[in-house]
Amino acid sequence: MAAGKSNFIYYTRDHEFILKEWLDMQRVFDCPKFQGYFEVDDISTYLDQALKVAKEVVAPTNDDAETIGLKFEDGKVFVPPSFHKLFHFMQENGWGVHDPDEEGTMPGTLRGACHEFFDAANPSFAPYSGLALGAGMLIHSFGTEEQKQKFLPKMFSAEWGGTMCLTEPGAGSDVGASITKAFPTETPGIYKIKGTKCFITSGDHDLTENIIHLLLARIEGAAPGTKGITLMIVPKIWVNDDGSLGEPNDVTTVAIEHKLGLQGSATAMLSFGDENNCRGYLIGNPPNEKGVADGMAKMFQLMNSARHGSGHSATAVATVAYNNAVNYAKERIQGKLITDPKGPGVPIIKHEDIRRMLLDQKAHLDAMRALIFETWYNVDLASFSDKPEEQKLASRNVQVLNPLAKAYCSDKAWDLISEAIQTYGGYGFIEEYPVARQARECRIYAIWEGTNYIQSMDLIGRKFTLEGGQLFKSWLDDEGKFIEENKNAAGLEKEFELLQKAYADYLGIYMNVMTYFQSNIRMVPTFSTRILHCTSMLHCGNLLAAQAIISLKKIAELGKDHYEYAFYEGKVQSARYYIRNIVPYISTLAEIFKAGDTSVLDIPEESF
Repeated sequence: MAAGKSNFIYYTRDHEFILKEWLDMQRVFDCPKFQGYFEVDDISTYLDQALKVAKEVVAPTNDDAETIGLKFEDGKVFVPPSFHKLFHFMQENGWGVHDPDEEGTMPGTLRGACHEFFDAANPSFAPYSGLALGAGMLIHSFGTEEQKQKFLPKMFSAEWGGTMCLTEPGAGSDVGASITKAFPTETPGIYKIKGTKCFITSGDHDLTENIIHLLLARIEGAAPGTKGITLMIVPKIWVNDDGSLGEPNDVTTVAIEHKLGLQGSATAMLSFGDENNCRGYLIGNPPNEKGVADGMAKMFQLMNSARHGSGHSATAVATVAYNNAVNYAKERIQGKLITDPKGPGVPIIKHEDIRRMLLDQKAHLDAMRALIFETWYNVDLASFSDKPEEQKLASRNVQVLNPLAKAYCSDKAWDLISEAIQTYGGYGFIEEYPVARQARECRIYAIWEGTNYIQSMDLIGRKFTLEGGQLFKSWLDDEGKFIEENKNAAGLEKEFELLQKAYADYLGIYMNVMTYFQSNIRMVPTFSTRILHCTSMLHCGNLLAAQAIISLKKIAELGKDHYEYAFYEGKVQSARYYIRNIVPYISTLAEIFKAGDTSVLDIPEESF
């Protein structure tokens, strides 16, 4: 029963349901960018191929992240040898970094499904190519033609890596407090860089011959805070005008972090300009006459993508834990049925509390995956639809869904993996068994790309108020319309009754937030994380209800004797459990919020 070479257990069935039965993927495939290259009937083939690669190629490298790990010698970082083979395999076979302008590139929704398997199989490996692509996309969107020609060919071919350099030792999540400086040189657009960045994922490694850092810095005279920050391209090794590599660019790897998990992913502290010879290219414009720059706004393209990706990776890691727990519960013989105390021992999946823990994991993971892929779907339509109204609606949805996908999924992953460990009992606490590691791997996702509190304040402080409050209000109205239109869905009457109550109570939370903005602003951050969770619960309840409607129709069509019955019945029971057991928390928070509990604010610091 102990773990072997890999703890990777995964399936494609839920992804097939999402992409072929729930989401209308033909709308994405009909976008001019993808038209003629993809068909709905081909989705299963892509998923099967990706899962095969994940099982046979990616998963066998996962243990090397911990048994071999990273080596930091003479200021250089070395990844496990198997990572080199994997990196080249993924690139050569079309699963690595890609040029977004190439014909036939996958939509994000489909590509995201395939990469979920890879992330689950080796979560330490995923950032190396993911950040190279993200950094390249940022230059692709905002760089000059000269910058694109100099950097993108080798970034998109994965010859060069990439990072996002935001965090500093004295600033942490407060990016506006960054003190890294950029000084103009005699060459227009090129600046000398001086400063230190920490917690830089993929900040140094030996997978590529160069690493291109997308770095936030402050030019002299810039305004304080985030509005004065500029964005720089800072290569580890300087790139000559002809594209060849020049001299080292005075970027020093000071240390790599010894982390709780993701031990094969290099998290580096980098020092720029120790010898006053670090140079970078400005992306965009220097600060204007008021000291206002546009670097932070540009960096948000990469940050928002990484936030969504963090929630997806958390879901992937938690799914591995769940799948292992299910297999263990079916095999482990222990205890007797409560209805037959003198009978034989039974598999622990027969015990009621084990079933509760497993269904709690399954229902949440179904909800989280639905939220993740709905976000992917809207990103594709917002980016590539040629229908203005469709594009506008999708863009609205992405604005609201992105903080939910990042924060709710990464917060819940930790709780779900804890339930998977509990399913194993004492064996779950032992590293030789397959789920303890998942807890260590997943914990970072709630911290990455802006802590989840930051996501909650993005939702409440920004998304609630965009377009004079109309953007979120229109999204919320659509939540209510879905419930009203489906309240008589056969077999789900009770579920929609509960959703109606949750929606009414959520409206109360929403109105109270608006009141507290004026009367007691400190109440907003006090409750913001819980409000984000409630927003996610309401929406996920609707998503699972929509999937249950489809599943009930399939059950009626196929019958209980069909081999697919268990899958569709599982979708229905996930919805029932989530809506009946999780969604009602919205009503509880509404009462707490309405009562205006200020104990968090009132307690003296000396009392902690």
